[in-house]
Amino acid sequence: MLRLAGPIDTLLDRTIAPGYTRLGLAVRRRLPTWPSELPRMEGRTVLITGPTSGIGEAAALDLALLGARVVLLARNVDKAAATRERIAAAVHAADASRTADLAVVRCDVSSLRSVREAVATLEEREPHIDVLIHNAGAMPAERTVTDEGFELAFATNVLGPFLLTALLEPRLKADAPTRVITVSSGGMYGQKLDAEDPQHAHRKYSPAAVYARNKRAQVVLNEQWAQRLAGTGVVVHTMHPGWADTPGVEESLPGFHRVTKRVLRSSAEGADTIVWLAAADGALRDSGGFWHDRSERPTHYGPWTHETPDARRRIWETCAELAGVEVAVPA
Repeated sequence: MLRLAGPIDTLLDRTIAPGYTRLGLAVRRRLPTWPSELPRMEGRTVLITGPTSGIGEAAALDLALLGARVVLLARNVDKAAATRERIAAAVHAADASRTADLAVVRCDVSSLRSVREAVATLEEREPHIDVLIHNAGAMPAERTVTDEGFELAFATNVLGPFLLTALLEPRLKADAPTRVITVSSGGMYGQKLDAEDPQHAHRKYSPAAVYARNKRAQVVLNEQWAQRLAGTGVVVHTMHPGWADTPGVEESLPGFHRVTKRVLRSSAEGADTIVWLAAADGALRDSGGFWHDRSERPTHYGPWTHETPDARRRIWETCAELAGVEVAVPA
């Protein structure tokens, strides 16, 4: 059930530009409906992909400041080690009596082999998993195929996270209450699910459109994961961070970054709802939601983006088949 925060918040959401910028967050934080709950996280373990810069690093830092053990799942372990040192220094600077609990595991989410190897490492090293955050993303400038034969954006944004969730499903159930959080994008509002050609092998490749379709697929798949995991104690949510000033945005969308730079959110502001969904008790009450600024949002702004039940089934079956896992389509 949607938990919209009121007319001011809804107006900000629907007009996009004010709501997605730093202005939207500043206004919402002053509304009486703002859910401010953010408890400590000592004793909880959080896995996060894409943690070496931008929103991912900001989320990892805030989670470490809350006392969580944070496992950085990263393609480049040297960059992750440097990130770990930055986060450890920031936690110590905030409270000299505390030491950040951080670990690095190599995981290239665009590679199914690497995802499987990472899960094997996690099974050996981590006795408990409380939160899985899918944050890694890619927007290649042109269609690129991985060594395993998958289109790179689809592999990074959709297929790899699907496999990671599927392989960790038994642990997430065993360690419940647990959470799976996927960082999507408000750009998905402009695109419909493409279950016919999700790897864009038979249509013109447009980086921004492909990315938005991937983000739409993330939302649809996570709604289905929520159905599959209903009653197990595992909650599944997607969110979008608004317009944040990150290295990824500057590199992939230089024109947009140039025009909007003055109003873009900081990485920490973009990460705020990730951290809230990972920590707050309120995020455990429901599953399958799409969130922005700590409030649940609709997944469609118009009828033209609605997918059919058949398309939903096919995108799930495609991911399961390509990932090589047996996970039945949720009823």
